[in-house]
Amino acid sequence: MTPTKGYAATSPTTPLVPYSFTRRELRPTDVAIDILYCGVCHSDIHQARDEWGGSEFPMVPGHEIVGVVKKVGANVTKHKVGDKVGVGCLVDSCRECRHCREGFEQFCAGSVMTYNGKEKDGTPTQGGYSNQIVVEQDFVLRIPDAIPLESAAPLLCAGITTYSPLRHWMVGEGEKVAVVGLGGLGHMAVKLAHAMGAEVTVLSHSPRKGDDARRLGADAFYSTVEEETFSKLAGTFDLILNTVSAEMDWNKYLRLLDRDGTMVLVGVPTNPVPVHAFSVIGGRRSLAGSPIGGIAETQEMLDFCGEHGISSDIELVPIQKINEAYERVLKGDVKYRFVIDMKTLA
Repeated sequence: MTPTKGYAATSPTTPLVPYSFTRRELRPTDVAIDILYCGVCHSDIHQARDEWGGSEFPMVPGHEIVGVVKKVGANVTKHKVGDKVGVGCLVDSCRECRHCREGFEQFCAGSVMTYNGKEKDGTPTQGGYSNQIVVEQDFVLRIPDAIPLESAAPLLCAGITTYSPLRHWMVGEGEKVAVVGLGGLGHMAVKLAHAMGAEVTVLSHSPRKGDDARRLGADAFYSTVEEETFSKLAGTFDLILNTVSAEMDWNKYLRLLDRDGTMVLVGVPTNPVPVHAFSVIGGRRSLAGSPIGGIAETQEMLDFCGEHGISSDIELVPIQKINEAYERVLKGDVKYRFVIDMKTLA
């Protein structure tokens, strides 16, 4: 076993603290990675505070991991020492079900989450708020040279969470796409949809974000605190990507869709949200949801970002300020993703 340093939540009600644990020795198809950067996802906070239920402690969060390969197992063919690589939300799956065979590991009932999960032998997984990690080669991703490593980290969750629905609903030239919310997910959705050729509108309750929305690639910005926004834009959009986890009236947003349009949820409100049947019957509209993507699609997303010069807007923080970063995330006080500089762990 390999001694490892990190930061962990030891209970749902206490701050994250320094934590020592071990990583497994390399198996024949394993890759050992020195972690350089790890993004801070809002889901890290939800799980560290057991807000979704089922959290197990001690927990080392982090599933937006970027680093350099330091060692490979005897049978590894996909990566070599010195490669710049990433690890996202998954570190394994059953490999046998139809979802796995078709490249949708995110839907596999036996998928293994990067942290707060269980390996196939029952060992708890621990995430990227640490100095190193060992991962099976098929779940290690290549980071294109064109993407700065620190800005690549949030692509492993925020990037693929927004890229996957844009690809699935075939967003392209001339499509009218609205992005609800301009946070960690929303700012990536704007960049990606713009690069795909869509006409992008940002809908936000914060009027001050208009300039940023246009800088990121939006063609238009509307404040959702103004009721006239909903009458003016009724029947406009082919796709609405709703990145907001706060409770809102989805019915108002569904009516912004054109005929046969779809609103896709990637944010997760705490409580159920009521939807009136007429909101979808009128215009033959759809309400859908999307999680992360599979491994092949995540690599596709990284390559797309490398080709189009896309990365996340970040604020780099030392690991010692992780608890402060959590509080700032909850206040919306970050543009647009915190990334932990792991050399500060030393």
